[in-house]
Amino acid sequence: MAPVVTLHEVEEGVAQITLVDRENKNMFSEQLVRELITVFGKVNGNERYRAVVLTGYDTYFALGGTKAGLLSICDGIGSFNVTNFYSLALECDIPVISAMQGHGVGGGFAMGLFADFVVLSRESVYTTNFMRYGFTPGMGATYIVPKRLGYSLGHELLLNARNYRGADLEKRGVPFPVLPRKEVLPHAYEIARDLAAKPRLSLVTLKRHLVRDIRRELPDVIERELEMHGITFHHDDVRRRIEQLFL
Repeated sequence: MAPVVTLHEVEEGVAQITLVDRENKNMFSEQLVRELITVFGKVNGNERYRAVVLTGYDTYFALGGTKAGLLSICDGIGSFNVTNFYSLALECDIPVISAMQGHGVGGGFAMGLFADFVVLSRESVYTTNFMRYGFTPGMGATYIVPKRLGYSLGHELLLNARNYRGADLEKRGVPFPVLPRKEVLPHAYEIARDLAAKPRLSLVTLKRHLVRDIRRELPDVIERELEMHGITFHHDDVRRRIEQLFL
């Protein structure tokens, strides 16, 4: 089976993690999740790396849960919180830059927002579309989306579940670079290059300090999201929406 997550060193001190699950368009398949956890473990274990770029392929960054995965939660079999893979960028020892050159959907968008730096594409779609299917958001989205985008815009995304182009979010004043798709990855490399010029120990120490509160508060948020899933996820209407609306 060909790998769907790759790791390579772009230049000295800079690692790149690329999601390339073309069959599933970078949805959170079991293989993608498993390999993503493994690759981040390799990054943390490699003293050469001082920054890491997380990106996707073509027009896809990450598209969130698979249809089968969502239906398993409906049936009370699965849970989005089995591995906490969505917060790997937050837990990574070194700074992570999410180069979201492609669409970021649901948990895929939330995963990108857990990075230390975010770069968006003007052409791509970003959405927290959980409520479109009738269930409340998970994967830490209720915390990280308002924290990174601001209270008003974050709550708007979470509640209305609409699609927003990067250009739309740029007009709304998101605090990230929003660039033409072809410029997203080069800009992420510039950020990573600046970071890689610093001592690794200092980067690790400062990141640990900067994200300390998020790491401490996130488990309680996840617990409350799971409680909401227990209320909202198991209705027939949710299953019907997943079956009919999931592309």
